[in-house]
Amino acid sequence: MTVLRPRNALTKTEIRRRGIYILPNLFTTAALFAGFFAIVQAMNQRFEISAVAIFLAMVFDGLDGRVARLTHTQSAFGAEYDSLSDMVSFGVAPALVIYEWALKGLGKLGWIAAFIYCAGAALRLARFNTNIDVVDKRYFQGLPSPAAAALVAGLVWVMIDNGWSGEDARWYACALTMFAGITMVSNIRYWSGKDINLRKSVPFIIVVAFAVGFALVSSYPPGVLFALFLAYALSGYIMTAWQASGRRRTVARPE
Repeated sequence: MTVLRPRNALTKTEIRRRGIYILPNLFTTAALFAGFFAIVQAMNQRFEISAVAIFLAMVFDGLDGRVARLTHTQSAFGAEYDSLSDMVSFGVAPALVIYEWALKGLGKLGWIAAFIYCAGAALRLARFNTNIDVVDKRYFQGLPSPAAAALVAGLVWVMIDNGWSGEDARWYACALTMFAGITMVSNIRYWSGKDINLRKSVPFIIVVAFAVGFALVSSYPPGVLFALFLAYALSGYIMTAWQASGRRRTVARPE
């Protein structure tokens, strides 16, 4: 008797033979390694290197999705692997780095602040994965975990570069860590940049702006990067307040 199976069904042999796309997953692995390396360096009290490693993880994480879309190599495996990598690089690593550098001296408040950040990153990633098909792709719901990680790592980097110890900056670190953790799970909207099409031509001024941006970052990486991500973190609140103010003016306007 002939056994019929659905057209899209896969046999066990076909499942075993199915591979994964190596190029985007190489970038994801590099991001995961950078996050793990940041944790190792924090354990060795080399916090400046830890902060730089988290920024490198951001670069690799930004590349893996772009490469997958440009080469048409998106996969369910890649999406899951990227999410797990993000939890290590932008959830666990920043929380541990900031705790070891500044929050440890605050006792219970210190590890509670670090846990708020870590839990916020986990919840942010879970919400992103479940809402990916229903939200406006032009905006993120809540502060993205890479930006939150850059905010925390940027504080560590810029403070160390200016001669501050973790003990001197512990209250600033505590406030910023909790701010980042709470903002990740908020409903504040942030521009995602996903509406930028790299395959289309852009005005010449855009290229000039990128050149100026690179020059500014290279002039003083710790301060400029921290300022950029702090501005991005505040931009969501500013945009929300502006929209709320506009709605109030519309309601108050006489007919």
